[in-house]
Amino acid sequence: MMAAAGAARALFGPNWGALPLVIVGPAVAAAVGGLYYTLAAGAVALTECVLLALDMYPDMRPAHVAFNATVGVTVVGAIACVARQRRERELTRVQLIAEAAQQVLLRPVPGRAGSVTMAVRYLSASTGARVGGDLYEVVVTPERVRLIVGDVEGKGLPAVKSAAAVLGVFREAAYEEIDLAGIVDRIEASLAREFGEEQFVTAILADLPADGAKMDLLSCGHPAPLLIGESSPRFIGPDEGGLPLGLGYLTGEPRVAVTVPFVPGEQVLFYTDGASEARNKAGEFFSLEECGFFGCVHEPSVLVERLSDEIVRHVGHAPDDDIALLACRLATPTG
Repeated sequence: MMAAAGAARALFGPNWGALPLVIVGPAVAAAVGGLYYTLAAGAVALTECVLLALDMYPDMRPAHVAFNATVGVTVVGAIACVARQRRERELTRVQLIAEAAQQVLLRPVPGRAGSVTMAVRYLSASTGARVGGDLYEVVVTPERVRLIVGDVEGKGLPAVKSAAAVLGVFREAAYEEIDLAGIVDRIEASLAREFGEEQFVTAILADLPADGAKMDLLSCGHPAPLLIGESSPRFIGPDEGGLPLGLGYLTGEPRVAVTVPFVPGEQVLFYTDGASEARNKAGEFFSLEECGFFGCVHEPSVLVERLSDEIVRHVGHAPDDDIALLACRLATPTG
């Protein structure tokens, strides 16, 4: 920019008014560079200001305003640059803490457990964050694989706190309880101590034997998972999702799981409503079951990656709601 001001002076003559434009250089340098970069830009600007002024005003007296402005902008820019870099360092530390919190709250899922392969993708709607109110977890025991995918009512830090409460109970109960209903009862008992009357979590839990062949599903007000196989994708699970976690006391009825077949080669996609309720600018919902690439994608990692890209492309920008995608595939026996 300062070179352009000098070139304009050479092309159009001393009366073109290039001298005041020189101070733009250190101002921009303070916004995009570091302290030394800003000071260097100020030094170059001051040198150029002197050279232009000598050509335009041989006695130098009319140019003192430009000199003072250049020095002032450089000093103020340097101070602002130091403050900006301090804030950037603080933000970096906060991001590192957030990364550690994410690893504790939303841990990576195992790529394979027995004959079941899995992958997950999480998109947070919170700017600068990787974790929000959606949750997922996979617990692998010698006999089975148990998982949960859920969505906490609300957003921000309160939602993260609620998600942590649910996941903490699930990680223990998945090893100790005989069935999914027992896990849900444990979570409900914990949430009764933590939640207020209007707080809840929609969730779906699944139980898969290590060798596959079937899957037990228990829905607590959560969208039904999508079964992807040789035929057209279809939603599976109970006809009625039941009450969300935290609201089971309203009826007192026991939670009942349903069993669905899960044959080799099939995939089951678990997701949160950020995916099924994603809208484009025209207000049209994203249609999960109509995705055309499902039939040609056989790896869960590729499926969740490509599906998240399709959702973002449909919306046209970053998601407005958190999105969690977890895919499971039963391997085809060999030999």
